[in-house]
Amino acid sequence: MTKFGELISSDIPVLIDFFAEWEEDSSDLHSVLRNVAAALGDKAKVIKIDIEKNETLANALRIKGNPTFIIYKDGEMKWRQSGNQDANTLISLVEQYI
Repeated sequence: MTKFGELISSDIPVLIDFFAEWEEDSSDLHSVLRNVAAALGDKAKVIKIDIEKNETLANALRIKGNPTFIIYKDGEMKWRQSGNQDANTLISLVEQYI
């Protein structure tokens, strides 16, 4: 949890994808996130967190749906939504906090 606190306290936006490996759409989602990361470059961080390997964190954040996306900036949650999102939507959401 300490590392998570450090991660989200960044002064640039941090987009986190909470996912599960067993998800059918998992590989499609990884390519979407690669596109988002490439488009945003150094202006934001894009991170994937496996909820099965990080159960304590997922429970603490009440992650129920997969995938769940959360944008943090300066340690504060700015946006959160469960369900698939396309790359352009995620890019425009993150750009609001740059």
